[in-house]
Amino acid sequence: MEIKKGQLDFVEKILNACFKELKYDLFVMSLMHQYEERGFLTKGQLQGLYYKAEKLENLPAGLLATLESTINKLPSKEKKNAPIVLKEEKKDEETENKLNEILNKYPQHKAVLGLQHNFIKYDKLTSSEKFELNKIYKVLFKK
Repeated sequence: MEIKKGQLDFVEKILNACFKELKYDLFVMSLMHQYEERGFLTKGQLQGLYYKAEKLENLPAGLLATLESTINKLPSKEKKNAPIVLKEEKKDEETENKLNEILNKYPQHKAVLGLQHNFIKYDKLTSSEKFELNKIYKVLFKK
């Protein structure tokens, strides 16, 4: 929240009023220091200031209402507890059948053994590995 030229700095007025009433309140002193350093307060800090300011008797109601509306305008960071849904992937039966068919006919085929190892380990093959398997299958079975 940045104060533009010509606007009243209502946060500073509220901070000063709180400091006059609650001189030894560390929270108010901390907010004043942060406001002077950064020029703004976070939504949580503004809410804390609002709770302190509403206890003051001689604070104008307009300042409190302005602070409340400013707090309501600021976005909230809410953590969504959305359920995590994992997709259940179907096993690639076509690839599995091709691997088994090749290894039944040629059990020592090193390239296909490597592809079968990857297929068992990761439950799938990459597109380049599938291309290689299809190429070997076409050469060996010429279907």
